Amino acid sequence: MTNEFVLEAITREFPESVISSSEPYGMLTIEVKKEDIKKIIHYLKDSTLEINFLTDVCGIHYPEFPEKEIGVVYHLHNMMANFRLRLKVFMSRENIEVDSLTDLYAGANWMERETYDFYGIKFKGHPDLRPILNMEDLGYHPMLKEYRLEDGTRTDKDDNMFGR
Repeated sequence: MTNEFVLEAITREFPESVISSSEPYGMLTIEVKKEDIKKIIHYLKDSTLEINFLTDVCGIHYPEFPEKEIGVVYHLHNMMANFRLRLKVFMSRENIEVDSLTDLYAGANWMERETYDFYGIKFKGHPDLRPILNMEDLGYHPMLKEYRLEDGTRTDKDDNMFGR
C-alpha cells in the first residue's frame, strides 16, 4: 500500500471532500472537509484499505488563521500493511463541532474527551463529552493560544538570562 494508492482511492470515492494533501516525513496527510470526515474514516475502515486502527485524535489551534483557527487531527493505521495516514479538518471559532467517531472506534471516546477538554472542540454524538483531565469548573480550555506565555508584569526576572 502506497501513499499514492490511498490518496487516489479517497479522491475517487470523495472527489469533493479532499482540500489538500502532502507527505511530510513520508506520511500521507490529507486535509478534508469537516462535514465528510466521518464518512471518509468509515470508508477507510470498511473498505479493502483496512485502515482499522485509530492511533490518535488531537486538536490544534492557529489563531492567526481565522477561517481555519481550530483543527482536529486524526492518525489512522493499517497494522497488516504498516501504513499510516493523517487526516485533518479545520473550522472557524464560531462552529467548533465535528462528528464523533465513538461508534466506529471505541478508543475514540477518551481521545475526543481529551480534545474537548483542552481545545473546546465538541464532538456530535459523543456519549459522555465532559472534561477528563481538567476540573469541570475550570472555565477555559488551556491549550488554546489565548493568553501570553509570559507575565509582562513580572519584575523579578532579567531578560538577558533568556537570550533576549
